[in-house]
Amino acid sequence: MTRPLPVPPPLPRPAARPEPVPVQPSTPVPAPEPAEQDHLPAVPVYFVSDSTGISAETMGNALLLQFPSVPFERHLFPFLRTPADAERVREQLDAAAGGPVPPIVFLTVVDDAVREVLLGTVAPVVDFVSAPLAQLEAQLGVTGDHAPARLHGVGDVRRYNRRMQAVEFAIEHDDGQSVRALERADVILIAPSRCGKTPTSMYLALMHGVFVANYPLVDEDFAAGALPGAIRHLADRCFGLVTSPERLAEVRGERRAASRYASIEQTRWELDAARRLYDRHRIPSIDSSSTSVEEMSTHILQTLTGRRPPS
Repeated sequence: MTRPLPVPPPLPRPAARPEPVPVQPSTPVPAPEPAEQDHLPAVPVYFVSDSTGISAETMGNALLLQFPSVPFERHLFPFLRTPADAERVREQLDAAAGGPVPPIVFLTVVDDAVREVLLGTVAPVVDFVSAPLAQLEAQLGVTGDHAPARLHGVGDVRRYNRRMQAVEFAIEHDDGQSVRALERADVILIAPSRCGKTPTSMYLALMHGVFVANYPLVDEDFAAGALPGAIRHLADRCFGLVTSPERLAEVRGERRAASRYASIEQTRWELDAARRLYDRHRIPSIDSSSTSVEEMSTHILQTLTGRRPPS
């Protein structure tokens, strides 16, 4: 039994708040030809935050993905907790704004004093906090705490502890290494070797606090047409992964080149057998060959929500 390895310009902010000026329609600029794209200068992008910067990166990159023809050079400035910290970063942003390519700044700062310093930069800023937070305060009739590190910090101790316990559980129950307390699992990922069970397990545990075990399917399981004995009584918690034979052969070949284990015939046979097994036991599944870990995790959570609530 082989243990799988982890698969591996916004609008400028004006200095003052003048009356809105109607934007005149402009003629869309056609995307550059492929030959031109290779020579485009990279646009500097700065993710600025008073916490880890994960939210700024996530939301900013979601927007940048809409411009696949534009190269970007990314920089992260996290944990800006004081106006002095903000002053130092603003100087760097101003210097970047004087360069040959105007930068883009994505900002997630809730402290008013720190945010005001950063908004003083001459660089264009996309502020993910000010307007949404003000809108929520108006809707709820309550002033927010304006305190950093709420989402990715240890502020919610109970949630943080659960995520850490889930990570420990995922490590212990990786690749069928342990069946101890397997009944605590919210989800059991099953698949042939190297289909992406481990990275998906770790993501679900770390990001969502889900207790995940993963169990490999081997030739004996396919020959019997049955789930492994250790998880047979937990079929309602199982979720299957598949991939393409070509992708699986490529990944396995990095580990055991020119082996039966990595042959296209073997990977095709295992994946076909896995699909039949999933169908026979009514186990939902997803193809990992063209789906990110984040997308798979969301699909798994949505599918299993109606089957068994998390413990």
